[in-house]
Amino acid sequence: MVQQWIEKADVLIEALPYMRRFYGCTLVIKYGGHAMVAEDLRASFATDVVLLKYIGLRPLVVHGGGPQIRRELERRKIAERFVAGLRVTDDATMEVVEAVLGGRINGEIVERIAQSGGRATGLLGSEGGLLEVRCQKPELGRVGEVVAVNTALLRSELDAGAIPIIAPLGADASGVVHNVNADAAAGAIAAALEAEKLILLTDVEGVRDAAGALASQLGEAEIRELIKRGAIAGGMIPKVECCLQALHAGVSRVHIIDGRVLHAVLLEIFTDSGVGTLIET
Repeated sequence: MVQQWIEKADVLIEALPYMRRFYGCTLVIKYGGHAMVAEDLRASFATDVVLLKYIGLRPLVVHGGGPQIRRELERRKIAERFVAGLRVTDDATMEVVEAVLGGRINGEIVERIAQSGGRATGLLGSEGGLLEVRCQKPELGRVGEVVAVNTALLRSELDAGAIPIIAPLGADASGVVHNVNADAAAGAIAAALEAEKLILLTDVEGVRDAAGALASQLGEAEIRELIKRGAIAGGMIPKVECCLQALHAGVSRVHIIDGRVLHAVLLEIFTDSGVGTLIET
């Protein structure tokens, strides 16, 4: 029993330099995939975010909701269509997206944070000028590309001690609400805030190299080469492009990690080895 407590103390000692280094820093987490579905992962994620807050970081969460949207579309018998991995969003689909992201999911995450001892504020990107967007491509319908972020609103919430939970919706100059890819929304917010870290939770271990092994760290030149060779393909390409854009815009470090692993965020930030792929310029 004593040895077990010693091992726990060793974990805290390993984490100490990272706690000191990132104290007071802003951290943007894109929360999605299996981590939002499995009950044990949902509970542990909320606890982890509250822990980050209490040890002095300033976390924000941007959540997705693809599986939940899909189920609701099926229930309403609305067909899904995708172009280059992005959901085509007509008016009927947008109604579902708003209800699921801005209502059900956002409220559930806020409630779980509260149950874990934290104080969260649910925010819709389409309200208060939080995410100003323009239509990304006409063939996608009401899918928006972020052109401006209301950083004053987010900093106000952070300074007040809250954990912002952001639904990836945006409004254009005419006030029309658009669906926004959650990775892209998280990247835009992290860039606007010049966050220390952007973390994307995914349903894969991270980025794999040309040999198929998990890459613990990659630079931009290596990523471009892996895309060229086809080692990075499909849905991973927009993820790494989002990461590179955030880095060029001022984010210090970006991580792509496996959200299926319990406490993945803590393991990536506070251990020497991490559990995913760190991307730096």
